[in-house]
Amino acid sequence: MLKTVLAAIAALSISGASLAVAQSAPPADAPRSRPTAEDAAALTDARIAALRTGLKLSAEQEKLWPPVESAIRALAKQRADRMMVRADRRGDNNPPSRPDALERMRRSADAMTATGASLKQLADAAEPLYKTFDDGQKRRFGLLLRMGRQGPDGPPRGRRRG
Repeated sequence: MLKTVLAAIAALSISGASLAVAQSAPPADAPRSRPTAEDAAALTDARIAALRTGLKLSAEQEKLWPPVESAIRALAKQRADRMMVRADRRGDNNPPSRPDALERMRRSADAMTATGASLKQLADAAEPLYKTFDDGQKRRFGLLLRMGRQGPDGPPRGRRRG
């Protein structure tokens, strides 16, 4: 009898939770709100602060931090600019014409080239600081950078879902 009651309570809990989630989820056809430039700037500030705090920099290491922060900000600005261009393309009153496969390849190659150059600048800026890190800071640096690459939906940017 006790097992039956527990099973019924568990079933009700699960179904109740799924109904609550279903009610709170926006309809499938509802437009997703996009972060504003102000939102993007605030998130960049937060990610930089989290990285800096997580590294627990010494006074000597703090002197090497400004170029790293500048390079991170440049990378974030580049991404925000790319997102604005995409939003502008979608925001025109004309129905969007889908670029052909070659144009998509060219756009993708241009974006990868620009991102690659910015990442190289970040690596160059971070190298003097990174050389002063102990093993714990090196481990946290990698972890925190990966966390910073995640978009609002979770997975790292650049990886497409199913």
